[in-house]
Amino acid sequence: MDALLTSISTVALAEMGDKTQLLALFLATRFSSKMSIVLGILAATLLNHAISAWLGVEISHWLPMSAVSWVVGISFIAVGLWLLIPDKDDSEDSKMLKYGAFGATFILFFLAEIGDKTQIATVLLGAHYGSVWMVLIGSTVGMMLANVPVVFAGRWIMDCINAKRTRQLACLLFLIMGVATIVSPLLNS
Repeated sequence: MDALLTSISTVALAEMGDKTQLLALFLATRFSSKMSIVLGILAATLLNHAISAWLGVEISHWLPMSAVSWVVGISFIAVGLWLLIPDKDDSEDSKMLKYGAFGATFILFFLAEIGDKTQIATVLLGAHYGSVWMVLIGSTVGMMLANVPVVFAGRWIMDCINAKRTRQLACLLFLIMGVATIVSPLLNS
């Protein structure tokens, strides 16, 4: 259950002000079919985060047990610090819009998530918890919690959210997770 709840909260927080959230806003202004956009986000997230969670679990098997907590912990800290850097909306690829609301959303979201903070976080969560399914479900729910409201009430929500404060909160959460991941095996030995 920890894997699920942590995945939901970290991905939802990390997604605030992220380029995919800006992409959701962009797509919502271009297409009238909001449900097609939501389904495109869901499909792209499921595929991308399934691969990411699986990769994280596999990486944890490749590393010696003594190194896993250090690698994952330091990576959590690095992602936390990376969250302090705001994203820019570089996703306005109008060529993709010809594929319709679902197709454009699926393609653009999948591509935007490659190497994104939330994808890296999903890899780390998979490595930390060793559970593809719980991390996949949690990270997908977190992604949907952050993006679906933007699709339906976009500009108003973006104006209400203090993106800087949210990034700081997400950074703090990742720093705590990083330190706890490093310290926990030391306290248990």
